[in-house]
Amino acid sequence: MNRIVFWFPAIVILLLASCGGQSKGRSTKADTIALAPCPSFVAGNAMKYINEQCEFGPRVTGSAAARLCGDYIAEQFRLLGAEVEEQTSTVTTWDGTKLSARNIIARINPSNPDRILLCAHWDSRPWADNDPDEANHHTPILAANDAASGVAVMLEICRLLQENPVQTGIDMICFDAEDLGTPQWAEDRLGSGNTWCLGSKFWAQRASADGYKARYGILLDMVGGRGATFSREGISMQMAAPIVNLVWQLAGQLGYRQFFPLEDGGYITDDHVNVNDIGVPCIDIIPYYKDGPSSFGPTWHTVNDTPENIDPNVLEAVGQTITQLIYNEKP
Repeated sequence: MNRIVFWFPAIVILLLASCGGQSKGRSTKADTIALAPCPSFVAGNAMKYINEQCEFGPRVTGSAAARLCGDYIAEQFRLLGAEVEEQTSTVTTWDGTKLSARNIIARINPSNPDRILLCAHWDSRPWADNDPDEANHHTPILAANDAASGVAVMLEICRLLQENPVQTGIDMICFDAEDLGTPQWAEDRLGSGNTWCLGSKFWAQRASADGYKARYGILLDMVGGRGATFSREGISMQMAAPIVNLVWQLAGQLGYRQFFPLEDGGYITDDHVNVNDIGVPCIDIIPYYKDGPSSFGPTWHTVNDTPENIDPNVLEAVGQTITQLIYNEKP
């Protein structure tokens, strides 16, 4: 997925911390957390949701496929008992094109003011501009991992919440227009950092005006790729280190340390930045591949971002960890 990206090795992060940077909350030691009774996240259901989104084809913002898939996502949340709101806006892309964008918000226990937020983007990258074959650079991607995987995890969690209700208020937001950022092949990339995450920017403006509050948020970005591991993202550690530490501790206790190593990654321009900007501490669960053509994995922004390259074990690790987090919430 992402944009103007800077991944720093863990040793660099630690050196920065030793020179007065953000070091608080980075301890790898933590007390064991009591685990509340929790339903099992079914990765097979998440895979079904990924496949069903991909059956619409690339869901590029403003396209017919996006309209149909957006209808599907909203209807699935309604069938799973959520209250659904849809936000529409007009966004301006890197080259001045104006497109109709659509955020989909599903609410569990909407009357409870004590809320947490889960989010992911649901649009497809219009160009496979990181594909090793230059002939594919103008081809839209199917976006199984980036970003059908995050939506699929939220849908499966919503299903679990319908069958095993909780009292906590939960908002699940599907952001549009995240992946419209300036393509790598564009001649002028000046200011390209501002061309990403347009749906979450619109949501944040509306949420700020409405006085939206949540105790914390979690962004799920590319949470199903084969070989994925999730390092602790830099902006997440700056803005919401206690939530990062809690999630990584739960993952370890649940047996998913191989997917959530106690390592620092880099600083990512992603939808969580706009959520943090309105005062909701939000973390980004996003992969960090140490080897390969991209830190985001071999299929990132390529025509190979297809369901065949999704690993159900990765989906389970992320989905079960977040499910446990939710059920550990105090009633």
